[in-house]
Amino acid sequence: MEVGAAGFERHLPLLRGRIRRAAFLAFDMEFTGLHSSCPENNEPSLFDSPVERYLKARQSVQRFTVTQLGLAIFSKENSNKYVVHSYNFYLFPATLGIMDVEFTLSASSIQFLSHYGFDYNKFLKDGIPYVNEEQEKIFSRHLLAGSWKVSSDLDRDVLKKAIDEVTCWIAAAEEDDTMVLQDLSGYQMFEVQLVLRQALQNVWTQPLGDKKVMVKKVSLRHRQLLENSLYDCCQKELILLSARGFTNLFQTLVKAKKPLVGHNMLMDLMHLHDKFYKPLPESYEDFKRNIHILFPVLIDTKTVTKSIWKKCPFPRVSSLLEVYEVLCSNLNPTDPASPVITLASDCSRYAEKKSPHEAGYDAFLCGSVLLKSAHLLLCRSTDDAVEADPSFSQYLTVLAEYLNEVNFIRGGVSSINFSGEDASCQHLPLLVVHVKGWPGLNERQIYQEFNAFCRFDVRRLSKNQFLLLSNKFKDIRRVLREYKDHPHLRVSVYRRWKHSPSVNCLLQVSGIVALWSLLAFVLGGAPCS
Repeated sequence: MEVGAAGFERHLPLLRGRIRRAAFLAFDMEFTGLHSSCPENNEPSLFDSPVERYLKARQSVQRFTVTQLGLAIFSKENSNKYVVHSYNFYLFPATLGIMDVEFTLSASSIQFLSHYGFDYNKFLKDGIPYVNEEQEKIFSRHLLAGSWKVSSDLDRDVLKKAIDEVTCWIAAAEEDDTMVLQDLSGYQMFEVQLVLRQALQNVWTQPLGDKKVMVKKVSLRHRQLLENSLYDCCQKELILLSARGFTNLFQTLVKAKKPLVGHNMLMDLMHLHDKFYKPLPESYEDFKRNIHILFPVLIDTKTVTKSIWKKCPFPRVSSLLEVYEVLCSNLNPTDPASPVITLASDCSRYAEKKSPHEAGYDAFLCGSVLLKSAHLLLCRSTDDAVEADPSFSQYLTVLAEYLNEVNFIRGGVSSINFSGEDASCQHLPLLVVHVKGWPGLNERQIYQEFNAFCRFDVRRLSKNQFLLLSNKFKDIRRVLREYKDHPHLRVSVYRRWKHSPSVNCLLQVSGIVALWSLLAFVLGGAPCS
């Protein structure tokens, strides 16, 4: 089900109830970009430690924004049946009052989403607003101080037109006369009322719905009574509630403390933190700690399925949709105790049509993959037949080793542990390239040279030396073989005692000290003439 700004507040109470009753929640997000090209070398690398990767990704998250968030609510009914309500939320940063957020668009990401049918009109025109805690504090401070400021040129034009209409009308209007302002959208409904009330003491405003606001001429006494009314739609608390937008639902997710499921979810978690909670901290450990407090149980289906694929004779696949299709196929035979997954009637579109890279659909796939993977692990963990109605807590038990282990794409560790220490970095053997007779060679040129054979990540070691790192043994063997007799590039396995500049420097200093000590001994012990 698609939900935009126009219908979000109407759906919010129902969503909150379903989240509280859920067995678990699955989510997915789409962004205006993934990896920022500024600064250079900001893309993921096999050389990255978790701290280095976090700092790279933090720069990207700060530049890009969320276009769509998918939330699949999995509720367990009688027997082993799970009913799924899958929602597709279009999001757009709040622009009410002083708030005006800048973000970057990546041409490749925009093209990718467009290819899969993403509706940018809904993103721009009906995106649900959101703020993080820092933005909300700034906005609240200005709102309470009455220092209202309109940041959008479009809204300024709308406001000017509205003020002109009202000032022309009010000069001849009698007390209790009314007029209607039309074609106001989103926050303009609030902004028009706040500005008119601030500028004219003898008017009152009230929304009529359908993009209309009624303006009424009142006495000063009547105005004071109306301002203290509990039913005033322009109460500051209600304006703040509207400005929070999707953040209201995020806070419900945090309070519910349900298991949260994603697929390759590191960037998703970083955006959740940055957009709806607080700006990302500089410290990687602070980020991990915050996320664990917000969501104590995380499950990354990429981490789970990577392990299962090593144990089961499934074909090698990469995308979430392919994993789902394999687990639904005859290659994964079902038994009477297998979980039955049913889409709710108002979300049945996903049962009839594949919609890859639509956030609500991918969230549904993600939760379904989790259930099927968990049942497969439960079957393999016991020699006896699985009981007819396994509980979700049983599934969590067999998933214990994967809880809070979030997949780390192409890096020095396989996963990030959000509830403890990360595992130490492990790499295949490093290669070192010694350049001779080829001046001015840089990392990009080295990468292009070896990319013709296979994919290596490159890091400069010294003026004429570069490190190569791959995640495949066959690539390492091939490069050693192909470059055995190259006239300008000598490739060998990296040995720290032999190739490290710091070790070489230490050996040179030690050699000099030893030589001077020997000379001092020889000269000091020579006979006087």
